[in-house]
Amino acid sequence: MFHGVKKKVDVARMMTDLTAAKVELLSAQCATDRVRLQYSPQDIVAFAEPQTLKRAIASAEALYRYFSQLEAQVQQQEQSGGASSR
Repeated sequence: MFHGVKKKVDVARMMTDLTAAKVELLSAQCATDRVRLQYSPQDIVAFAEPQTLKRAIASAEALYRYFSQLEAQVQQQEQSGGASSR
């Protein structure tokens, strides 16, 4: 979405999508924790398929960038006093 351009948001759909994303992210976090607890980083790097590992890292980096943007927006809204209570 472009800044300054008003767009009608289907809030119910957005909330459903956010809930689904939250569940999927929790599942990914659990899967990552299982791998992290079972294997050392050295073993993962030594034995994992490099392309699979690179794709997983790229996905994690993309998620980090996206949620960092959201976090910055939330902090900005809280500082301006415009945070809605839910």
